[in-house]
Amino acid sequence: MTESKSEAYAAAGVDITAGYRSVELMKRHIKRTETAGIVGAVGGFGGLFAPPVSGMREPLLVSGTDGVGTKLKLAFLLDRHDTIGIDCVAMCVNDIICVGAKPLFFLDYIACGRNVPERIAEIVSGVSEGCVQAGAALIGGETAEHPGMMPEDEYDIAGFAVGVVDREKMIDNGTMREGDTVIALPSSGVHSNGFSLVRRVFDVEHADLTSPVPELGGKPLGDVLLTPTKIYVKPVLALMGSVAVRGISHITGGGFYENIPRSIPDGLGAVIEKRAIKTPPIFDLLAECGGISEHDMYNTYNMGVGMSVIVAKDDTERALSILREHGEDAYVMGTVVRSEDKIRIV
Repeated sequence: MTESKSEAYAAAGVDITAGYRSVELMKRHIKRTETAGIVGAVGGFGGLFAPPVSGMREPLLVSGTDGVGTKLKLAFLLDRHDTIGIDCVAMCVNDIICVGAKPLFFLDYIACGRNVPERIAEIVSGVSEGCVQAGAALIGGETAEHPGMMPEDEYDIAGFAVGVVDREKMIDNGTMREGDTVIALPSSGVHSNGFSLVRRVFDVEHADLTSPVPELGGKPLGDVLLTPTKIYVKPVLALMGSVAVRGISHITGGGFYENIPRSIPDGLGAVIEKRAIKTPPIFDLLAECGGISEHDMYNTYNMGVGMSVIVAKDDTERALSILREHGEDAYVMGTVVRSEDKIRIV
């Protein structure tokens, strides 16, 4: 690749040699994500993967795609780019685990105003860490330099994940019954949703993001907001191996009101107890500073619950035990009832 260069293209703002340098720098991060299914090396025109379908009667591929949104502004302001890739992976793999699919591989797409190889490698280090946490292989991606389309020091990132599940082991909310238990899996904070409102409320472009904030336990606002989205894949897969899970919701944009109902069949609804929810201080501060109503908070943010899992009442203690064994401080936050209202928060 050392002979591949274009002075004319460089004059137009695209440095293809920087792209080659980025690939070299990110290789060690990508290597961390290698799994048994990888076929060939990263760098070809397509990423190859041999899915492990042995023992499955009817394997189904499940895909999910997402980005990080305006949380990226925090990364720009703080000049910290090593966690934003975790968010990108999390937003995809946490979705596909909701149907019971084990993530197999991930690809990313990074568009930047100017390719700074060290910064691109830093971003990919986060993507790789997210893949390691999810047990997925990073088998490819794309870095595109877009001079004139965005400022030189900014970028956008998106990605997609592919997983597999045996049809007979898919999460089936048709088995859900009145009296089932709604379990909360705590979030790591705001995760990656509602940041347009976060940015307006805190005026982050002009705020002090690095000094300790008493209301946040002495942590800087920037650190709290940039905390990456938690990845729930491994605890949920462990739970599915021992307990019949009847519904899972990844609580993202739209908060409780939009996401929990997605896992509940018609004729049933979830009653969520506010007093049971362990809400981190950042949400209280956000509501207070922004004058945001309680309803709007629950309709925008995860409020400290990144994922909800529904199991039979008799399986509750077993489910909590398994989740806690795998690092989740899981707890009961509600019950499934017979109702035409898919969710009530009381």
